[in-house]
Order: sequence, then C-alpha cells, then structure tokens
Amino acid sequence: MAKVSPSSEPNPVALTYEDALSELERLVAAMEGGQLPLDQLLDNYRRGAELLAFCRARLEAVEQQVKVLEEGQLKPWTSA
Repeated sequence: MAKVSPSSEPNPVALTYEDALSELERLVAAMEGGQLPLDQLLDNYRRGAELLAFCRARLEAVEQQVKVLEEGQLKPWTSA
C-alpha cells in the first residue's frame, strides 16, 4: 500500500466529510495490516488524528445547524 503522509494529501479542511472518512478508513486498514515501517505508521497515525478531528468538527457543526433549524432543540430523528 502506498505511503500516505500529511504532505502527500490535501489539508483536511479542503476535504469533504465523506472524503476524510474514506481516507481515515484506508489509513486504519493499512495500519491494521501490520506491514508498514515504523515511520510510515507514525505518519499515518498523525494523519488519522487530523482526519478524525476534522470529521468530529464537521459533525458538531452540522449538529449545531440542525439545532438552529429546529429552534434550539435537537429533536429525535423520525424517518417518516
């Protein structure tokens, strides 16, 4: 698997949530494979931490927008 490092990928801010989540899943799979050299493992861990923080921030922002749309109260999801 190709090395993924912070310098070879775009900044998380330039990614969509879906792109960041997909990249994070690839990083986790590569790390779980146990075939990466230590330096690459560390680079992937750092990148994964950046992506995780980005995803969490995006989810929190969306939750806040929903609260505003629902007049300050987060209402239960109904699929109807």
